[in-house]
Amino acid sequence: FNYSIILRFMKKNKKILILVNQLSFFISHRLPIAEAALADGFNVVIGYGEVGRADTDPKILEQKGFKIKYISMYRGGINLLKDLKTCFHIWKFFKKEKPDIVHLITNKPYLYGGIISRILRVPSLLSAISGLGTLFISKDLKIRFLRFILYPIYKLTFNHFNQKVIIQNESDSKVLVDWGVLNISKTKLLKGSGVKLKNFVHLDEHPGIPIICFAARLLRDKGIYEFISAAKLLKKRGVSVNFFLAGDLDYRNPTGLNLDDLNKIKNETIVEVLGHQKDIPTLYSKSHIICLPSYREGLPKSLIEAAAASRAIVTTDVPGCRDAIIPEKTGLLVPIKDPLKLADALQWLIEHPKERVAMGQAGRKFAEKEFTIEKIVKNHLEIYKELISKAL
Repeated sequence: FNYSIILRFMKKNKKILILVNQLSFFISHRLPIAEAALADGFNVVIGYGEVGRADTDPKILEQKGFKIKYISMYRGGINLLKDLKTCFHIWKFFKKEKPDIVHLITNKPYLYGGIISRILRVPSLLSAISGLGTLFISKDLKIRFLRFILYPIYKLTFNHFNQKVIIQNESDSKVLVDWGVLNISKTKLLKGSGVKLKNFVHLDEHPGIPIICFAARLLRDKGIYEFISAAKLLKKRGVSVNFFLAGDLDYRNPTGLNLDDLNKIKNETIVEVLGHQKDIPTLYSKSHIICLPSYREGLPKSLIEAAAASRAIVTTDVPGCRDAIIPEKTGLLVPIKDPLKLADALQWLIEHPKERVAMGQAGRKFAEKEFTIEKIVKNHLEIYKELISKAL
């Protein structure tokens, strides 16, 4: 009796349905997992709500052997009518495809898709939480009331009979368990989306004026204004340094900058606005320090890529961000929403190049141990197989 042979035979007819709100996010963060599942004998269907960046071509996925399907999905804030329509379209999609495993990525897919998977009695469910976001950051009365309203939705979302819930840091797990919506036995800690170490080869710092790089979506919650304020402080102090601001606008995110905001930042000429950068390894090879003063994260890919690139990191002492570094060894932690402390930390690294380089080298070793894409892919395939075995 060879269980692995039987399991592989069964996988040939097993369908994994992946649902994500934005196709460009799937390609940048989850494609290697889907490719590995396809190579391992699964049928893989990908549903998405938006294409995302203009350079994203859905046909590329079809050429790789995936079936893809656009699902009308409202990605913005809470809107009862639009969200009901989103649920209806997800329900139709699941009903038609009859998947064996549903893998839900990003907020609305894992919220609404989780409930629908339970209603339709999908055999297996994998819910991936990339970060808890604004809903769990803000202490505003309106947001607190919204959390109260959403409690039963979260409760239903994580109450499937055969489910695993991927979380990227232990703080997020504790929040959901303490809130009473998630059973700790369902959780699986996977640190981030993984990084292809072979893409990061130019590890030595460039000579010249130090460059500090922020690479993320242009959201207030990512700490973009704290980054700019810290840049102003360092310029006033006469520190010789340049600042790169790389990332997309996200109009659907409630904390996203708009075009007017971005133009004001450009006109100040404090930071160099680069827009979206597809080639992160080259961007980081030109940089000396990577900075992300975010308010909360799952486990930010920009920081694990910084570690892979052997770059020292300055980030905030909040869930997700602090999990991406070894404090004082691969980077420095600063308080949230504190441009002065942020500027001080950046200045220290600028003025101590030997220590900065040593932190970057330690970061590379940390990435090799914790953040490889191969490790993330292997863990996902193991979860798929575990769910299948329990559904038998």
